[in-house]
Amino acid sequence: MDTKHTLLEALGIEIVENTAERCVAVMPVDHRTVQPFGYLHGGASVALAETAASAGAQNLIDHSTQACVGLEINANHLKSVKEGTVKAIAEPVHIGRTTIVYHIHIYDEQERLICISRCTLAVIKK
Repeated sequence: MDTKHTLLEALGIEIVENTAERCVAVMPVDHRTVQPFGYLHGGASVALAETAASAGAQNLIDHSTQACVGLEINANHLKSVKEGTVKAIAEPVHIGRTTIVYHIHIYDEQERLICISRCTLAVIKK
């Protein structure tokens, strides 16, 4: 997947594992991803969550006739992070004909849960 000139490149997001069962993505907590008070921006966490879900869904569709697009996402931010790297683990909980739903857990470097998210993707015809 080419991420040049995308949000993934701008935020430093990398996909480190991607199977039909789960997708793992990492993102630095640095000047690109923090809010003015120095904490990880909630929007950056949501971008990481949707990236992991969307990348994972690529393993579940027929690329010759289908594409996946974000339909809905929510997130609960549980802990703050000021530095290091965060890791998102996205796992599908529903794989339907027209929608795919993922649960995403985001952890800090100490494996503390910092955010939980649910992302619904629409499966559309190309």
